[in-house]
Amino acid sequence: MSESPLPLTLFSEDEDAFRDAVRQFAQAEVKPLVRQMDAKAQMDAGLIRKLFELGLMGIHIPESLGGAGGSFTMACIAVEELSRIDGSMGVIVDVQNTLVNNAILRWGRSDQKERYLSRLASEWVGAYALSESTSGSDAFALKLRAEDGGDHYSLKGSKLWITSGAEASVFIVFANINPALGYKGITAFLVERDTAGFTIGKREDKLGIRASSTTELLFDDCRVPKENVLGEPGKGYKIAIETLNEGRIGIGAQMIGIAGGAYEAALSYSKDRAQFGQPISQFQGVQFQLAQMRIDLEAARLMVYNSSRMKDHGDNFIKEAAMAKYFSSKACEKICSTAIDLFGGNGFTKEYPVEKYWRDSKIGQIYEGTSNMQLQTIAKMELAE
Repeated sequence: MSESPLPLTLFSEDEDAFRDAVRQFAQAEVKPLVRQMDAKAQMDAGLIRKLFELGLMGIHIPESLGGAGGSFTMACIAVEELSRIDGSMGVIVDVQNTLVNNAILRWGRSDQKERYLSRLASEWVGAYALSESTSGSDAFALKLRAEDGGDHYSLKGSKLWITSGAEASVFIVFANINPALGYKGITAFLVERDTAGFTIGKREDKLGIRASSTTELLFDDCRVPKENVLGEPGKGYKIAIETLNEGRIGIGAQMIGIAGGAYEAALSYSKDRAQFGQPISQFQGVQFQLAQMRIDLEAARLMVYNSSRMKDHGDNFIKEAAMAKYFSSKACEKICSTAIDLFGGNGFTKEYPVEKYWRDSKIGQIYEGTSNMQLQTIAKMELAE
């Protein structure tokens, strides 16, 4: 393989070569900037451009619309390999592919696909705006209103905790057009960044994935043309549920990437760090810890890729996606915590990578459905069988 990564669209039929190319890019170009981006809480703009140049922001967008024409599983591979180096890079690719692109591919009209997917594959970062201050796990308790203005809807209210909000040029925004109908009034809108009445609010100062922006969105009589409704009016709840089911697999991929990076760092360190006259890897207690980390990582990886391949195959994957997200996020935090233990005092400092892996791991049990919500989904589906 050449020193510079080849355009990743060349590998659309070869997952192993695709994985190798993404790993090479992450190692060579992302890794040198990780500490700087984490400290500044700012993603490097040049890296975002490279994500587009390499085809990573439109992996399963059809080639006819400028995408790579790859599979959902390939998007998960990219998220895992990027997260192995930096969870923030993993999540910007994850949200772009598994939520934003995926929703437009499934529910967009042909003109919407033509307008937005070509840009999302080449230059526009996308964001998915569902959460509000009072509607997290209760995702349909939305207060953002969309009032019918004839040829447009006027959006009034706010959104919170929106990933990639600082960088995004287009947002999939969920608002209620008829609160009397409850969740049946929820509608999805495609809102462009420069739409009058729409502004980006405060940026959160977070524990982990700090280079990934998480922002507030403000809508003050934001007039969105009716042609920008995604899907049908009142069907936004269906778009939200089904897209998040798929997005959870992507979060699982992020978690196994972070966990994999932490495990590899701990394994290498255990061979170099000497105590009592020998590397700590020679102590049985440490060996057992490493073995358990590897078992948990492999189990999580198998669950994530099982659900992603079920999705690609057209099978019902909802329960498997919930299990993959639940298990991978729990395993990731455990693996990253053990990695800090094995590094000892060094693991508690920012000079070494494992403290950041642990900080990045925690979000997996919160966003795109908390661990309790995953358990609820699994239990309901089990009891219904």
